[in-house]
Amino acid sequence: MYRNFFELRDTPFTVSPDPRYLYRTKAIQEALAGLTYGIQTRKGFLLLTGEVGTGKTTLLNRLLDWLREQDVATAYVFNSQFLSVRQLFDFILADFGIACESRIKSQMLMKLNQWLLDRYRKGKTTVLIIDEAQNLSEALLEEVRLLTNLETPNGKLLQIVLSGQPELEEIVQRPQLRQLRQRIMLRCKTMPLTREETHAYVAERLRVAGSKGGPVFSSEAIEAIFNYAHGIPRVVNLLCEHSLINAFADELKPIPPSVVEEVAREFQLDTVSPVARVAPVASLAPPAPDPTVDSVRSSIVQVETLLQNLRSFLYGAESVRSGAGASSERKP
Repeated sequence: MYRNFFELRDTPFTVSPDPRYLYRTKAIQEALAGLTYGIQTRKGFLLLTGEVGTGKTTLLNRLLDWLREQDVATAYVFNSQFLSVRQLFDFILADFGIACESRIKSQMLMKLNQWLLDRYRKGKTTVLIIDEAQNLSEALLEEVRLLTNLETPNGKLLQIVLSGQPELEEIVQRPQLRQLRQRIMLRCKTMPLTREETHAYVAERLRVAGSKGGPVFSSEAIEAIFNYAHGIPRVVNLLCEHSLINAFADELKPIPPSVVEEVAREFQLDTVSPVARVAPVASLAPPAPDPTVDSVRSSIVQVETLLQNLRSFLYGAESVRSGAGASSERKP
């Protein structure tokens, strides 16, 4: 693969949300600090929102790592689409390791409440994190709200983090969900990278991946990456990954902007207009529909699919190259 060519020990721009690669921008640092504070002080209900690809899941994985280091019991529901009420409780109890033979909701709740009380008496914290929560139905969101009723006079037994796309902010503004909205004690947001943060983000991921040689990307190439990605980390990763692949094939180092431009054209990222910055945290007004955001989301889905196909092709090409090299070495 390209790692040897660019003197890397790891793949720096993988699309999986690896917490080792979390780059702490001001927005990420504030969101992580806010969630940590809210959990430690038992605020009960916390909300994390941000555009597609701005690092929410990577942040949550880092938070989960920290919570486990603190001996905090966690349940992480990440496949929230099309869940029924019983399936939701099945996921929660299974993640907490709670055995319950009954499939009746009231019995499952009693079992959960007793387990939470036992932990609370021992001074232990318990956290439920639901990712992609914008996919939850109103009925399921109401069930989640009811979990905040599990409490003592001194505090909430269960700390809940709802994470999702900006639509989640719109959903909780609905009149029928006003009780849930009133329970949210802390709101955090992720935001696109600035130009300066994009340069630092690329450099940090390369550092974590073990880069010790000369520059991998030229400064002009990173400028091009920012212009096409509009600060969305997931798109930055995709552009960087494909640029590494193409530059490796053409033996180009450092990577020039022409390689980035070629990748952007391949995935039609050059047709997307600039993305507006995310509204400030204090803003509660539902945002107007943004066709640019939809375009970026569509591009992300397309390029992620193509990325997997190209990775498979690259591994095959690398195997052929390695085999050819080994054969030539064996010849007299």
